[in-house]
Amino acid sequence: MTEWISSQPTPDPVAHRAAPLVLAAEITARLSTQLSHVRLHGYGSRPGPRRAASGPGGAPDGAPDGAAPTLVAVAHGSRDPRALPTVRALLDRVRALRPDLPVRLGHIELNRPRLADVLAELSGRAVLVPLLFGHGYHVTHDLPAALAAAPHLDGTVAAPLGPHALLVEALYGRLLEAGFPEAPDRSRTAVVLASAGSRAARAGEDTARLARLLSDRLGGVPVVPAFASAATPSVPEAVRLLTARGHDRIALAACFTAPGRFAAECAAHAPGAAAAPLGDHPALARLVLHRYDEAVARVPGHTPAPAHHRALAPAHR
Repeated sequence: MTEWISSQPTPDPVAHRAAPLVLAAEITARLSTQLSHVRLHGYGSRPGPRRAASGPGGAPDGAPDGAAPTLVAVAHGSRDPRALPTVRALLDRVRALRPDLPVRLGHIELNRPRLADVLAELSGRAVLVPLLFGHGYHVTHDLPAALAAAPHLDGTVAAPLGPHALLVEALYGRLLEAGFPEAPDRSRTAVVLASAGSRAARAGEDTARLARLLSDRLGGVPVVPAFASAATPSVPEAVRLLTARGHDRIALAACFTAPGRFAAECAAHAPGAAAAPLGDHPALARLVLHRYDEAVARVPGHTPAPAHHRALAPAHR
């Protein structure tokens, strides 16, 4: 059995190779429509006094009327000490792409700052962008509940990061960094797409669609979704399935934002190349801004950001 040796991530390995993915355009439109009902306290909500919150320097924090809504990136959180610096590096890329946009980070659990604390400090308008990859419980319940508990804000929840063509590019780039061949033998090569997992059926559908998009990007190499918890198959089960089909060069694509327990457990079961979590991959930073822009554009009367300030998404999107 052939093993590929992982290499250190490079700043922007494959941003220039973005391939057209027509199916992803349909998915993006569907997600934008279906997520619109999640928006709470819309930007056109009832007028009235807002609680003036203060940031670390004592000045009012958040987005005042007429300013761009604050982008609140929502990470799950992890006890792994590498997780927080990795997410911060991703948001540094986001800020570099759009320097004038206020960007904050909040965690659902395990790390600080917690999302509830960040929302309490803000005023005006905010868009919560989940650094999560499907419509699991956190996206469909926890984030709307967090906005409901912050009635001083005009807020909305953006779509999760997957499935999307930019997410595929980030996964593809990390696979190449790990030693995955650019011209694989499809009769022997396969990929396990590892993610956290969810009991929500829609989250499983999102991952299945993402696997199909990644397979297309890899030229038809089989890609099987696998999960660290709450859903099946597990990574070892997916590996056995692919082995039974005659694939002896099996790599693992890690659909995780940052290092953590689930990412490490999945990588430990990889028989070949184990790609690194997506981290600060440039395509992921562009996707964060793309989801933010989608959410803001749903608001009636919104004035879009200038074209040169927008994240660079594939031309068909």
